[in-house]
Amino acid sequence: MNKNVIIVGASSGIGLELTRHFSCLKGYRIFALSRNCSDLEKEFEKQAHVTVHRFDLAADVHSQLDKIPFPANGIDYLINNAGFLIKKPFELISKEEFSQSFAINAIGVMQTVQYLLPFLNAKFSHIVNISSMGAFQGSLKFPELSAYAASKAAICNFTEVFATEYADSTIKMNCLCLGAVNTKMLKEAFPNYEAKVTASEMAHYIADFTLNSGYLVNGKIVPVSLSTP
Repeated sequence: MNKNVIIVGASSGIGLELTRHFSCLKGYRIFALSRNCSDLEKEFEKQAHVTVHRFDLAADVHSQLDKIPFPANGIDYLINNAGFLIKKPFELISKEEFSQSFAINAIGVMQTVQYLLPFLNAKFSHIVNISSMGAFQGSLKFPELSAYAASKAAICNFTEVFATEYADSTIKMNCLCLGAVNTKMLKEAFPNYEAKVTASEMAHYIADFTLNSGYLVNGKIVPVSLSTP
């Protein structure tokens, strides 16, 4: 029986590698959601089981999702991978930049989950939120990342609260706090740092966690880090 996977933030880095990974698995239908769709559409145009949909977490989340033909009661896995990075001294971050950070990294994720609740598989579904080691309590922190780290930390807290509220349901939610991965976003945050972990390697780990861990853990904030800059 086919399984349905939604990947939010699918156009580059880990999200793109997740889309590629799931597209190679038999029996999976992938909904790839992203602000930037042109390259995604070109890459997967011949794969009918991968559909690409334009989606901006900073815009009206519910109205955008309402246009996507999700299968009723058929979403098995949701990976909230999108992220927005502002690297700037704290005193220079504008209200608009704080708002955009929280809109994309936190509020948009919560609204996505909220909208998709009726579409989740009634027998079992697993939601995986992607956060950062910079948002993991007690971890090493770095300057100029206050908007990013704080908004990603909000998703960690949301994961715990959601899992408690839906503890008696078939919906499971966990959060992965990623360490350094060799992506464009890492280069923006730490231009001179070369991560040992590739986007493909991390995507493989996230996919495996998504498919196999929801039956065993729920509401957990899991650090996934070989190194941090």
